[in-house]
Order: sequence, then C-alpha cells, then structure tokens
Amino acid sequence: MKPSRVKEVLGPLLENRWPVFLWGPPGVGKSSVVQQVVSIRGWKLVDVRASLLDPTDLRGIPYVENGQANWAPPSFLPSDPDSQGVLFFDELNAAPPLVQASLYQLTLDRRVGEYELPEGWRIMAAGNRSEDRSVVFRMPNALANRFTHLDFEADYEDWRSWAVEREVHPLVTGFLGMRRELLFKMENAERAFPTPRSWEIFSDHMKKLGQVPLLEEVAVGTIGEGAAMEFMGYSQNAISEKQVNEILNDPENAALPHRLGDQYALISHLCSRATEKNVRKGAGVLLSRLPIEMSVLLVRDLLKVHPAFAANPQCNSFLGEHGELLN
Repeated sequence: MKPSRVKEVLGPLLENRWPVFLWGPPGVGKSSVVQQVVSIRGWKLVDVRASLLDPTDLRGIPYVENGQANWAPPSFLPSDPDSQGVLFFDELNAAPPLVQASLYQLTLDRRVGEYELPEGWRIMAAGNRSEDRSVVFRMPNALANRFTHLDFEADYEDWRSWAVEREVHPLVTGFLGMRRELLFKMENAERAFPTPRSWEIFSDHMKKLGQVPLLEEVAVGTIGEGAAMEFMGYSQNAISEKQVNEILNDPENAALPHRLGDQYALISHLCSRATEKNVRKGAGVLLSRLPIEMSVLLVRDLLKVHPAFAANPQCNSFLGEHGELLN
C-alpha cells in the first residue's frame, strides 16, 4: 500500500481497539505516516522503541506498600483516563523474542499486570521485513495474530506531494521525476542506498554544500554510488536558478526547458519561492506555455504551499477549463 492509502485506511482502523502493524523496508516513512495520522486527530503519540526494552520493562518495578508488593508501571505508559492517543511500538520485530512475548497481554487484553491502557488509547507497531536485511527476529505467531498487518511501500507521487511541502531541493525532485525507480532501491546495497529518507538527508546536505566538489562524495555516502553518479550527471546540465530567474523576468517569451527532469525542477523552484509575488505572477503566465500535465502539476503543487494562488486570474481560468484533471 502506498502512504496515502495507508493513511486513508488507518483512520477507520483507529476507531477500533485492535492493534495495527505496518510492515515495510527502511527509510520509506512508516513512522512519519503514523505521526501524521495521530497529529491530524489531535491525539498524543507515545513512540516506544521496542528494540531498547527489556522483558520486564513493561511490568515496571515492584515496591512495598502496607506490607504488600505493588508494581510501578513505566512512565511512558499513558495513565490519564481521559486522554486519547496511540502507543506506538516502532521496530517491534527488532526486539528479542522475550521482549516481544512481554507484549502478549498488552496487545490483546490492553493491560499488563495491574496496569490497564486507558480507553482512549490505541496500539500500533511497525517493523522492517527480513528480506530487507535488517536486524529482525521472527515474530511469534501468538503475537502476530493480535495485529492487523498492512504492507507499506514507497510511492513517487505521494513522496513528491510531501517533498513540495518539505521544500526538498528542486534538483532532487526534478531528478526523481525523471528516474522514479530510484526513489527506493535496495538491490546490491551495502551501506548507502536511495530511500525517501536518504533523499531528504541528501537534499539538506545540498542546501548547505551547494555545487561543490565535496557534493559527489557526500552523494555516494548518502544515496549510494549508482544513484549518486546518475544524479551528478543530471545536475551538471540541469536548469539553474539563474535560468529560473530569467524565465520569471520574462515568463511570456523566455525559453522553457524541454527535458522532463528540468520541467520538474522548474516547478519545484517556483513552489519553493511561492510567497514571492513575481513568482506567482510568472507561474500564472507559464500555465499556458507548459505541457498540460506539467501545468496541472504546477497548479497542484503551488496550491499546496500557497493556497492564495487560487486567486491568480490565470490560475482561475486554468481551473475553470481543466479543474477535473486535478482530481
């Protein structure tokens, strides 16, 4: 399931009390999707790294009161009976079998010893698959049967929608628009390899380093050698910020890029500067000059980062004529 579909399904599932488990390779955004879903509902999120727990951690420690032994549950377990939230066990199957077994009672009966999970809380978990060469332990059948299991995969369109709002470097979005299969690729990976997470990291590095000799080595160490070599070849001839400014200064007559990757990069440049009045004006003019599929993408992305673009006359006209293409 792609991330947008997972978010769509998780909403109704969280109305039930039954735990949900997200399976997927590393770096595709499983934890981020959980955070987004919980945040939208205005709930609290308690993120527990199951791999760091000991088997006795959930039960807590004993103390004596009035001659009897009681148990003090750990502070990360929610205690407010009126609160709502999600208790999220990330990397659950990276925890040793005894730790996983300690979750039997909590995931099924919503309690551990004397502790009881408040009514408004739900349990979720996530983990990598064994085929992803991650450190994992086989999940006991008794524990697995307590969860509804969803498979999570990377998706370019979902990633691009997120990347526009996150202001990922325009050359990264431009390159991946042309080479979508490199958004996630683990084949023959030893250390660095391309994932949605590593592309975000590399984007942040690019913003600091710029076009300098060190960038190639950093690319290899972040997204892997194969993806890095392709990206560096693309970026050496990609549209520059100077060319973008020339287009904005004369949006009616300036030459527009013909390469698909450059068109994606141009749109990303415009969205990253959407608060500038001249950018929105230029973008409105470009709607009639770009290929229709690129114009649709430009309108969709600009409206996400700057909804006021809808008041632009050219945007209004475009929506009236092609609005159905944005659905």
